[in-house]
Amino acid sequence: MAASLLCQVEPVGRWFEAFIKRRNRNVSASFQELEDEKETSEESEDEEFQLEEFALLKTLDPKDWKNQDHYAVLGLKKLRYKATQKQIKAAHKAMVLKHHPDKRKAAGEQIVEGDNDYFTCITKANEILSDPVKRRAFNSIDPTFDNSVPSKSEGKDNFFEVFSSVFERNSRWSNQKNVPKLGNMNTSIEDVDAFYSFWYNFDSWREFSYLDEEEKEKAECRDERRWIEKQNRAARAQRKKEEMNRIRTLVDNAYSSDPRIKKFKEEEKARKEAEKKAKVDARRKEQEEKERLRQAELETARIAKEKEEEEARQQALLLKKEKEIQKKAIKKERQRLRTTCKNWNYFSENEADGVKMMEEIEKLCDRLELTSLQSLNEALSGSSKEESKCAVEKQVAEVNAQIKKEKEQEEARMRQSTKTAEQSSSGGGGSSKSWSEDDLQLLIKAVNLFPAGTNARWDVIANYMNLHSVSGIKRTAKDVINKAKSLQKLDPQQKDDINKKAFDKFKKEHKVVAQAVDNAVPSERFEAPGAESSTPWTTEEQKLLEQALKTYPVNTPERWEKIAEAVPGRSKKDCMKRYKELVEMVKAKKAAQEQVLNATKAKK
Repeated sequence: MAASLLCQVEPVGRWFEAFIKRRNRNVSASFQELEDEKETSEESEDEEFQLEEFALLKTLDPKDWKNQDHYAVLGLKKLRYKATQKQIKAAHKAMVLKHHPDKRKAAGEQIVEGDNDYFTCITKANEILSDPVKRRAFNSIDPTFDNSVPSKSEGKDNFFEVFSSVFERNSRWSNQKNVPKLGNMNTSIEDVDAFYSFWYNFDSWREFSYLDEEEKEKAECRDERRWIEKQNRAARAQRKKEEMNRIRTLVDNAYSSDPRIKKFKEEEKARKEAEKKAKVDARRKEQEEKERLRQAELETARIAKEKEEEEARQQALLLKKEKEIQKKAIKKERQRLRTTCKNWNYFSENEADGVKMMEEIEKLCDRLELTSLQSLNEALSGSSKEESKCAVEKQVAEVNAQIKKEKEQEEARMRQSTKTAEQSSSGGGGSSKSWSEDDLQLLIKAVNLFPAGTNARWDVIANYMNLHSVSGIKRTAKDVINKAKSLQKLDPQQKDDINKKAFDKFKKEHKVVAQAVDNAVPSERFEAPGAESSTPWTTEEQKLLEQALKTYPVNTPERWEKIAEAVPGRSKKDCMKRYKELVEMVKAKKAAQEQVLNATKAKK
């Protein structure tokens, strides 16, 4: 026996290739084995499936092939759209071997001539199911498919059992392969949203060309063929629309009945309510914090204000005490001066000089300040009569000189004011008509009596002055306007002087009237506290009087007593007198207006 020889061998062949593929793919069996196993399984399936003979096959009418179940004709009633092309070919082969006219004729069976034999239905079924386009058209109108849609009430109690099979059944129409499942009660909200989003945007391949009523191949001309195509397209579009509405109804019913949606909505509602409550609580806390800070600021401000008020009160008390002390000191110094002068018999030998010196001493007491009085008293305390007399006379001379100087300044200012008023009036075209103080006061009264907006205002004011003026000078509207403008140009001091003179005249006139009343025989009608008041009426008192006159008409018993009670600080006599003044003022105003109106009519 020969000795063994070592030979170098290179691995080759399909088994080595299978080993390399198995190692690279990290699988236990070879790729070829898997492929062979797959092909073997398919062949075994093709061999294992059994044809189901269609009982009514021989009774079928070849002309009514559109209404026939082609899967049942080939014996594939159970497999239907799941049948492979191999299975269809095998079924057709088996049906041909069994029902071919030649075989049946050889067996002695009577054969129908032409295309009227039922074998034509087998041929037509194979033709349609072998063509992918025609098979899809037939599958779209599969007579065994359940197009029903469960209602909302049907899925209320057992939602998943009712709708799961319906969605799975309709998923065969989807263009997308990975169709999401309905899931169960524990499915997350993201998966549920993805499921309904898929079905609300469902992309269906289902089409209804198989149900075309007219076949364009039978058309005799191009126009007829186009007409048939148009009719078929319209019918397909309508059926497609109905199909999509059916899918939408299915999804709507499922969404309305889905207990998970209700649960998610309740959770979302609870979450929003919790957020809302949290916001309300946060806002409430913020408001409470703001209110607390505001109250703290108010309290701080109140304490500061009380402190300021207390300091101001203490300061006022201090000032009051100082004023009281100063007042007492002035009073004491005045009394001291009077006593000193009285002890020296007012530095006079006869009574007339004494009275005159007494008046001068009182003038000193009124005019001199505290320091001046103290200095004067100090000078008088340690001096003789002659020295004291000289000191007093010197002080009197200084005070009299000061009074005289002030009086001269006042007179010069009044002369200047009068001169300015005259120059203004002469510059305004009224130089030939001088204005007295009474006329100026009357003008001011008329301007206030007839405010801006009065019809023909300046003519009315001119007529009013002509009626009530004591100077006898007739004024025109132009004169009144010029004088009113000149008064507006006066400085505030001059206006105050005119108003002061008017008030002094008013007091003087009323004082005379009061004296006349006092000298007259007393009357019970005007006996009341404050009956002699001559204080001018304020605007508030005027309003109260007018309201009281409206409240208590003429026929009211004790009318004027009630009106006086309604106007605080005014007596019955004051109210009656003011009422008469108002009546006269209104009458004068109406008379002036009527006179202007009559003059205007006369000019026209």
